[in-house]
Amino acid sequence: MLKETGTAKGKGMAAMAHKRNGRAQRREAAAAACFLLPSVLGTALFVLAPFAETVRRSFTNALGTQGAGLANYRAVLGNAAFRLAAGNTARFLCVCVPLLLAVSFALALAVRPLAKGRAPRAARRLKTAFLLPMALPVASVALLWQVLFARRGAVNGLLAALGAQEVDFMGTGAAFWVLVGTYVWKNAGYDMVLWLAGLGAVPDSLYEAAAVDGATRWQTLRRITLPQLAPTLALTALLSLVNAFKAFREAYLVAGSYPHESIYLLQHLFNNWFASLDMGRLTAAAVLSALALLALALPLQRAMRGGGA
Repeated sequence: MLKETGTAKGKGMAAMAHKRNGRAQRREAAAAACFLLPSVLGTALFVLAPFAETVRRSFTNALGTQGAGLANYRAVLGNAAFRLAAGNTARFLCVCVPLLLAVSFALALAVRPLAKGRAPRAARRLKTAFLLPMALPVASVALLWQVLFARRGAVNGLLAALGAQEVDFMGTGAAFWVLVGTYVWKNAGYDMVLWLAGLGAVPDSLYEAAAVDGATRWQTLRRITLPQLAPTLALTALLSLVNAFKAFREAYLVAGSYPHESIYLLQHLFNNWFASLDMGRLTAAAVLSALALLALALPLQRAMRGGGA
C-alpha cells in the first residue's frame, strides 16, 4: 500500500514538473515571438510585399491595369540591352568572385601564422589595413578611381613617364578590369576575416596528426584545411556574390548611366528603364534576375548546412 502511494506521489510530482516545464517553454516561445515580430513584419512589409507586387506587375501592362501575359518577359529576353547587361553581369560575377575568394584566402593564410602568436600586433594592423577600403565612402572610391584612371590620371602619367602608351581606361575594355580590381580591393579584407574565422575553427589536433605522419604543407592544405573550410567557403562565396552587385555604385558615379559597354551592368539597365518608367520590362527583368540569384544562392546555402551537419 505504501509502495503504491509513493508511486502515485512520484507520478503527481512528475506531472507537475512537466506542467511547469511546459509553461516555461511557452513563456520562452512567447518572448522569442515578441523579439522576432518586428523583423518578421519589416521583412513582410518592405521585402515580401514589394516583391509580390513586382511579380504581379511583370504580367501586366505599363500602367499595371491590364494583364499582359508573358509579353513583358518576351520583350526583355529579346532586348539587346538586356542581353548585353546580363552577359556583362555574369562575366563580372564569374571573374571577380573566384578571384576575390582566392586572393582573400591567400591573405588569410599569410596572416594566420602571425595571429596565432608570432606577431599578433602585426596581424591586427594588417587586418585593419585590409579592412579600411570597406570603410571608405563610395564617393571617395569613385574620386580615387577618377584620379588614378582618367585620361590624364596618375596611372597614365606613370605610363607616359615610363615611355609606354597611355590607356583609355574608361573608354575601352580596360574599364571592366578596373571595376574587377576595385571590387577585389574593397572586399578582400572582409573575406579575409571570414577565412580567418574558419581557419580558427579547424582543430589543431588534425594538423599535429598530419605533422606526425610527415604530411607536407600542400598535403595538409589539400587534405585537411580545404575540406574543413567547406562551410566557410560557401558562406564567403554567398556574401561575395551579394557584395558584387554593389560594384555598380562606383561604375555609376564615375561613368554615369551609359558607361563603356564592357561595364554596362544590369543595374545600369534597371536604372535607365526606371527613369523612362518602363515598368513592364523593368519588373520582368527584376523577376528573372531574382530567379537567377536564387539558383546561385540555394546550392551555397545547402553547402553551408551540409558542412555544418
